[in-house]
Amino acid sequence: MREVVVTGGGTGIGYAVAAAFASLGDQVTITGRREHVLGKAAAGIGARYLPFDASSPEEVRAALPDLPERVDVLVNNAGGNTNLDRRQPREPIDVAKAWWANLNANLMSAVLVTTALVPRMNDGGRVISIGSIAARGTGSGSYGAAKAALESWTADLAAELGPRGITANVVSPGLVLDTEFFKGRLTDDGIRARVENTRNGRPGSPADVADTVLFLASAGARHLTGQVLHVNGGAYLGR
Repeated sequence: MREVVVTGGGTGIGYAVAAAFASLGDQVTITGRREHVLGKAAAGIGARYLPFDASSPEEVRAALPDLPERVDVLVNNAGGNTNLDRRQPREPIDVAKAWWANLNANLMSAVLVTTALVPRMNDGGRVISIGSIAARGTGSGSYGAAKAALESWTADLAAELGPRGITANVVSPGLVLDTEFFKGRLTDDGIRARVENTRNGRPGSPADVADTVLFLASAGARHLTGQVLHVNGGAYLGR
């Protein structure tokens, strides 16, 4: 039985990933900021839960005693476009705050939790981070920049952990419905426009992403590292 940690595991993609591992009989720990959401999600799939803010060094350090003593798979899913919670910043100080918010939520959350747990990872383990199509020049400002930085960091992480047989990869989704990502602001026209950019004519689902994560965590993916796997129906062609 593998020990799996999924950050941001209470809803959407993170929940689907956690549920997929739990269905295989793995011991899963989900984390997030909202204890009531985590508790309900954990009860539904038979997982452990631990509430903390993955972007806070202090909270990550405080959570360590309650995280698994050994880890086989770490899925860095915590994040989201924090600009959706803000008005368009105009002043330099507000722009800086907006950029730091996205960098902290999407990059530093992964860096901090990975740094904390790598010493506990078994040789041959897996670090899988959830990126975004926004990293590949599709816009989204500081959110896209943060996800692009996540890809660059993952390349370095793969080199660092490779001698131990630990792989590090990014799963990069396009449009995925049934998540909280858009905070209810995605219109039918917005969905239609994004679907028109795909090759298979449909939006993604959390299960599409979870299945790719399961593959990267499998023995069959042991020679895949430092890569970005695009799960977007061909909306972005990784070639």
